[in-house]
Amino acid sequence: MSAWRWDIFCTVIDNYGDIGVCWRLARQLASEHDADVRLWVDDLASHSRLLGDGDVSASGVAVHHWRQEAAPDASADVVVAGFGCRLPESYVAAMAARPRAPVWINLEYLSAEAWVEGCHLLPSPHPRLPLTEHFYYPGFTQQTGGLLREARLIEARDAFRRDSAAQAALWQCLGVDAPSPDSLRISLFAYENPALPDLLQAWAEGGNEIWCGVPEGRVWKSVEAWLGAPLSLGRSESRGRLVLAPLRFVDQARYDQLLWSCDVNFVRGEDSFVRAQWAGRPLVWHIYPQDEAAHLVKLEAFLARQVAGLAERDAEVLRRMQHAWNTGGAIVSAWADFMEALPRLREHAEAWCRDLSAQRDLAAGLAQFAKIKLK
Repeated sequence: MSAWRWDIFCTVIDNYGDIGVCWRLARQLASEHDADVRLWVDDLASHSRLLGDGDVSASGVAVHHWRQEAAPDASADVVVAGFGCRLPESYVAAMAARPRAPVWINLEYLSAEAWVEGCHLLPSPHPRLPLTEHFYYPGFTQQTGGLLREARLIEARDAFRRDSAAQAALWQCLGVDAPSPDSLRISLFAYENPALPDLLQAWAEGGNEIWCGVPEGRVWKSVEAWLGAPLSLGRSESRGRLVLAPLRFVDQARYDQLLWSCDVNFVRGEDSFVRAQWAGRPLVWHIYPQDEAAHLVKLEAFLARQVAGLAERDAEVLRRMQHAWNTGGAIVSAWADFMEALPRLREHAEAWCRDLSAQRDLAAGLAQFAKIKLK
């Protein structure tokens, strides 16, 4: 079909996860699905670094600030409420007043839980207006909405890993020297974590040379407390066998390259978690904490899928590492076992990535669903 208009709404709750997902989705719809996309963000100023002025101008996406009391015109063919955010009442009324109502989609948070398959695409009629909202669940199976993955992303990753000049440009952009070729490369993107001091100490005292890149964020406070000194961009800190490299904030494309460059990726929330799948390397997920430990149910649901095909011993190693990182368990012994299993975990991560990348991606699924509804 010819160019069609999409409105994507995003309420920034915390950190960069929600806007990160919506920004990636908006760009992919514009570049791969001939969509005229407007991205409406309620807290645009504080997230300007993520969006990037240059990137916005070349993305094909119009990024706007929105407020409940100043709604945009309801001229879109497809309306996406990112993570169940509440649309302005005047905008919803205008949607209902159109000769043909737009396709209204509630893009939900990612989960590997089994119930997601049964709820994906369920309709929810508006209680008063002639509108129907549909729930769209990202997930890890063909019966869900899939994961965000741009066309030829895996090919771009592999080309980057063969390109020494591109790798050198990454380290320069991050403001650090290239890690030693003999070191184990780790990226550390996490929330504050009480397990971190013991893990850093184990890395410093261990038998492997470890380079750990730490992107700007909440985990810096935990790292600084262990160091007993502030982190500064452009200055690495060495403790025993560990080199800690503070990394400046970069756009999403550069962050992807960091994940591609590392042997193990510690990630958090949803956006970086999904991007670590496409790196094809072992990952450790700091899932966003929820009341009554609901996040641990989601973690276990993901692990149940992720360890499929692993030998029982290695599956238990992966589970122990993930739970120790998220619950403050015996992180030192969990890491030691993780390191021993690392070659096998790497092979499994590569196979896991291949299997996931064979599925339809989230943007393509959304576009197909919307086209069917608009016929």
